[in-house]
Amino acid sequence: MKKWIQAARLRTLPLSVSGIIIGSAYAYFQGFENWAIVIFALLTTLGFQVLSNFANDYGDGVKGTDNEHRVGPQRAIQSGAITAPQMKTAIIITSALSLISAVTLIYISFGKENFGYSLLFFVLGIASIIAAIKYTVGKGAYGYSGFGDVFVFIFFGLVSVLGSNFLFTKQFDTVLVLPAVAIGLLSVAVLNLNNMRDIENDRNSGKNTIVVKMGLQTAKYYHYSIVVLAILATVVFSFLTEISYFGVLFIAILMFRHLKTVQKAKTYTDFDPELKKVALGTFALAIILSLTLTIFY
Repeated sequence: MKKWIQAARLRTLPLSVSGIIIGSAYAYFQGFENWAIVIFALLTTLGFQVLSNFANDYGDGVKGTDNEHRVGPQRAIQSGAITAPQMKTAIIITSALSLISAVTLIYISFGKENFGYSLLFFVLGIASIIAAIKYTVGKGAYGYSGFGDVFVFIFFGLVSVLGSNFLFTKQFDTVLVLPAVAIGLLSVAVLNLNNMRDIENDRNSGKNTIVVKMGLQTAKYYHYSIVVLAILATVVFSFLTEISYFGVLFIAILMFRHLKTVQKAKTYTDFDPELKKVALGTFALAIILSLTLTIFY
């Protein structure tokens, strides 16, 4: 059991639910409440994240990307703790369980009356499963072509925040695009830190991430810009919804301290602790915004 828990990479799970938390809290702010939607939205998202982690381990493992020179935590297939066939079976099982949870969520939200919406979200569920698997698996793995940032932004930010809110409201609120962009960009920042840490190993393995393509120094400037834009988007959202800025400013201070650390980073291992900081910082931002929207507004 321990090896499967390690392969699931629990430290990535708080980041994956941040968008759901904000989308649900904003629905409450709008006057909607349904705890069943919250619970199954969280379960579905966690399932997709674990699936993505399993698929990433499998894809990089069979391609030989995770070699002995890897800087980050050792992967399950790389270490020999789990075999490739075992991981493939886990991917199939996790995909099925995630899809069951997604279908349950869709039924709770839309019932039989909104077939069009149900079909749309079913397609999004299938797309999420495909995106989770195709990041590193197969010849056309988009993570090996520098498109990982785009998919993370779309699914962790836009789909997560706007999609979860739509499950409650059945409508689209343009102001919610701002926190969706913020969560998406901060999720990309976590991926960018991962790619800066692994740049040498990825380059040698033929994994052409956006960091490999632009180089480490430019990747740092890219990192500064996406974090600053994320904070600005959150500040503008707070202004437009007339909620407190205090929590956002607290997270902003932490993020700017993080950027200073990235600027001073000399070795690839310097980036590894920052992944956890940004992931937990994003989760903290989601919690603070949610409390502000539901209690302290």
